[in-house]
Amino acid sequence: MKEIIIASRNQGKIREYKQLLEPFGYQVSSLIDYPDFPEIPETGTTFAENAMIKAKAVAMRFSVDCLADDSGLEVMALNGNPGVHSQRYSITGTEADNNQKLLHDLVGHSKRIAQYVCSIVYYNVNTGFTSFEDTVSGIIIDTPRGHNGFGYDPYFYLPEFGVTMAEVNPDFKNKISHRGKALNQLLHWLARENR
Repeated sequence: MKEIIIASRNQGKIREYKQLLEPFGYQVSSLIDYPDFPEIPETGTTFAENAMIKAKAVAMRFSVDCLADDSGLEVMALNGNPGVHSQRYSITGTEADNNQKLLHDLVGHSKRIAQYVCSIVYYNVNTGFTSFEDTVSGIIIDTPRGHNGFGYDPYFYLPEFGVTMAEVNPDFKNKISHRGKALNQLLHWLARENR
């Protein structure tokens, strides 16, 4: 059985990765299993760089392959912000304050095209990085809609489907979302690697 560590303490994310990786013969652990491991500074300027920083730091410390991701929202009118600062866009970093700052920063902007981005990095201690990235496009609206999802989802409108990301059910979201599509790339790669 192959070992892999998920460079995260997010229980929902870890559960999702376990469900995906265990059928490929992985024994999955995470940073929850290593409470003394320090927080990893995310100093990259892109989602991919941050995922690489986390994956390599954990893999090198434990000499075990590692999987890490980073994701967030890019708004064209704001020059790609909040970008890598999506989770800490406001002073407090709460979802409510992040959304309030986003709407405040967009006052006067008629074009509100945006995209969610997710970068997933698999770091093999022998061969290095393999990266997967995908996006989903939308428009930022002023009035929140829906109660599913989290973060900016209630304001992220999907014109193609006529709903916000917070109005779709989780199964459908996993098919169309940035994370779902990047995970799909990872799964196809794992299937090829394990033939």
